[in-house]
Amino acid sequence: MRRRSFLAALPAAALAGPAFASSRGENPNRNRPDVRAGDRIDGANFASRSAAWGLHGAAATAHPLATLAAIDILKAGGSAVDAAIAANAVLGYGEPIACGIGGDCFVMLWDPKTRKVVGLNGSGRSPRGLSLETVRKRATPKGAIPSHGAISVSVPGAVDAWWSLHQRYGKLPWKDLFAPAIAHCEDGAPVIQNTAFYVEASNRNFSKNPAIEELDNFRSVWTRDGKTPREGEIFKNPGLGRTYRLIAEGGGRAFYEGEIAETIERYFKRIGGWMTKADLTAHRSEWVDPRSINYRGVDVWALPPNSQGLVTLQMLNILDEFDVKAMGFQSAAAIHHGVEAKRLAFEDRARFYADPAFYKQPVDWLLSKDYARERARLIRPDAIAPMVYPGKAPSHGDTTYFTTADKDGMMVSIIQSNYRGMGSGLMPDGLGFMFQDRGELFALTDGHPNIYAPGKRPFQTIIPGFATQKGEPMLSFGVMGGDMQPQGQSQIISNIVDFGLGLQEAGDSPRWHHDGGMEPTGEDLGQPGVLNLETGVPDATKAALAKLGWVMKPAPGGYGGYQAIQRWPGRYAAATEMRKDGVALAY
Repeated sequence: MRRRSFLAALPAAALAGPAFASSRGENPNRNRPDVRAGDRIDGANFASRSAAWGLHGAAATAHPLATLAAIDILKAGGSAVDAAIAANAVLGYGEPIACGIGGDCFVMLWDPKTRKVVGLNGSGRSPRGLSLETVRKRATPKGAIPSHGAISVSVPGAVDAWWSLHQRYGKLPWKDLFAPAIAHCEDGAPVIQNTAFYVEASNRNFSKNPAIEELDNFRSVWTRDGKTPREGEIFKNPGLGRTYRLIAEGGGRAFYEGEIAETIERYFKRIGGWMTKADLTAHRSEWVDPRSINYRGVDVWALPPNSQGLVTLQMLNILDEFDVKAMGFQSAAAIHHGVEAKRLAFEDRARFYADPAFYKQPVDWLLSKDYARERARLIRPDAIAPMVYPGKAPSHGDTTYFTTADKDGMMVSIIQSNYRGMGSGLMPDGLGFMFQDRGELFALTDGHPNIYAPGKRPFQTIIPGFATQKGEPMLSFGVMGGDMQPQGQSQIISNIVDFGLGLQEAGDSPRWHHDGGMEPTGEDLGQPGVLNLETGVPDATKAALAKLGWVMKPAPGGYGGYQAIQRWPGRYAAATEMRKDGVALAY
C-alpha cells in the first residue's frame, strides 16, 4: 500500500538544528523557505500531521482503538506497562496482520526509579521434539525453512512477556487490562484499511500454499462466504475474546500451563505438528541488559541477539565517522553513505547474530568505535563497494510497534509480531489467534551460528528503539517491518539528530530501503543489491544515486511503520505513522 504519493518532492538539503531544542519552536526547520507548508499553519513542513502533546502520559500505536485503550488505562492510574499490555491485546484483535498472542515480544523501557533502560526478550524457542533432520526434509528447493505451516512455528512469547512486565511494573489488576480487547472481540468494531488489505492478501496466499496443514480455522474466523472483511465492516472474534478471558482470570501462565496449552497440544497432534504443552510450559521471558552507542551526543539503545537490534547501533557507529549533516537532508551523499553502512552491518548480522545460549557473539567488538572506523574506511563517496563481507572477529571461545509513557516518567518501547504474512497460517481450534512463523528464520547450514536446533530461539527481526541524552530519557521509538527496522531506526535518528527534524516530520520523511547481501538464514540476496526509494525523494537525488550505479525501484508498503514518544521537560510529544492507520494521543 502506498500512503505518501500525495506528498510533494522534498528539498535536497535542509538546515540542521540541535538534537532536541528546549522548545519545539526553536527548531529552524519550522520556517525553512525551501519547504512549502500548503495550507497548514505555523510551518508544519511536510509532516502529515502535528505531534500530540500532553503533560501526564502518551500512547502511539498502529490502531486507533489500541491507542484509546492505552490512554484509558493511563487515566485510570495504570502504568505505562499496563497501558502497553492493554494496547497490545487490542492490537491482537484489530491488527492481526502484524501481531497477536501467537507471536513474540521484545521490550525496552525507561525505569524512572532505577533511572536505567531495561530490556526484556520475550521470544520463544523451537519445539524440542522437532529435529534438524526433519526440518531439512521439509526444506524448500532453495534449502530454506518454509514460510508457513507447522514446521515454521516456535513457542509464542508475547503473553509471558506481558506477565513478566506486569509482575514488575504493573499497577492495575491484571484482569482489568484485557477488558477493552475482550469488549471489541465480543461486540465487534470496524476493520481498518491496512487490516482489510493484508487479511485479503493473506487469504489468497494461504489458499495457494500446500505447506499449511489446515485452513478451516483461519477461514472460520476471517472469511464469510469465502470473502474477508472489507474496510469499515464490523468484525467480531469471540474465540479470541474467550482466550483473553482465560488469560485475564488465570494470569499470564494460563496461556502456557492450562486449558489453552492443552488445546494447542491437541491441535498440533491433530494436524501433524510438533508443539507440545511441555514446550509451552518450559517457556520463560528473559530480562536482558540493552547495549548502547553514542551518536553525536545521543545514546542510542538496542537489545542484544537473538534480536537484530545491534544492527542499528552498528549502522549509526559507521555513520558517526562521516559529516552527514553537511551532506544535506535527502541528498544522494547522505543516502549513499547510509546504504553502504547498512550493507556492512547486515553482513555482520548474517554472520554473528543468533541465540546467545547457543553461540557467543563478539558484541563488544561489533559495537566498538575502532571497528566502526575500520568499516567506515570501506565506504567510498564516489562509488558503490562491489562486494562487502562480515568483519573478522577476534578469536574467543510482519510486526507492530507501539509505545506508551506515564505520569511517573516511565516510557515503554515495545514491539510484537507474528512475522511474515500474518504468521504461519495456523490457528488453534477455537482460540481465535494465529501462530507465528519465526522458525523460518533459522539457517540450515552446518556450522552457522543460527542453524536450527530443538529448543533454540531463531534470529529475530523485531527490535524496539530507545534513546537517552545526558542520562535522561529522550525518545521511545520503533520502525516495524522485517529488515527495514534497523534501516528505518537509523534514518529516524539521523533525521532528528543530524537534520533537526521534529518527531512527526522525522517519521513522515521519505525513506530508503536496501535489499541485498547475506541473510541470517544463509540465503544470498546478491551484491550490491537493490535500493528502494520511497515517493518524495527528490528527483535530483535519484539521478545522482543512479549515476553512482545504484539500481533503484519503488517498493510500495515496504518502508516500515513508525511510532514514537519524545520526552520533554514536564511533557510528552507523540507521533504516529502516516503509512498505517495509527493514532498518537497524549493528555
